[in-house]
Amino acid sequence: MQVAGALKAEIANNPDMKELPRLSDVMSDYGVSRGLALRAFRVLWEEGLVEAVPGARWKVIQGVPSETRRPLTERVAALTKEVGVGNEFFSASALSTQFGVSRPTISKALAKLEADGLLTAGGQGRVRKVRALPTEEEQS
Repeated sequence: MQVAGALKAEIANNPDMKELPRLSDVMSDYGVSRGLALRAFRVLWEEGLVEAVPGARWKVIQGVPSETRRPLTERVAALTKEVGVGNEFFSASALSTQFGVSRPTISKALAKLEADGLLTAGGQGRVRKVRALPTEEEQS
């Protein structure tokens, strides 16, 4: 808990901090074992200050709006409320730019929304339309 508290203070004092120090650095700086350093990281994760990134170091998410941590499909589905049933939905290119992800990633999210019945089928040159709005169950 002392190591987690020290790391928490370091995060609070450095708003530009993007990731936690390497595990080996935490072990040597605080004189703890690998297991204790991992437990400290887990405490920070449980408090919502960091998240594990596969193949990378732990990412600091403090100050990142929770909206941007929601799954992409949920964020795209939320746009259907703005557009309204029966109206044309945004293009994959526009959504790609808006969310800062690649078009294939957006295409997968749109395909899921089509399968869920929220959007009409799109395709090359075909405009998707909003079929239905997501229910509360679908959003959670």
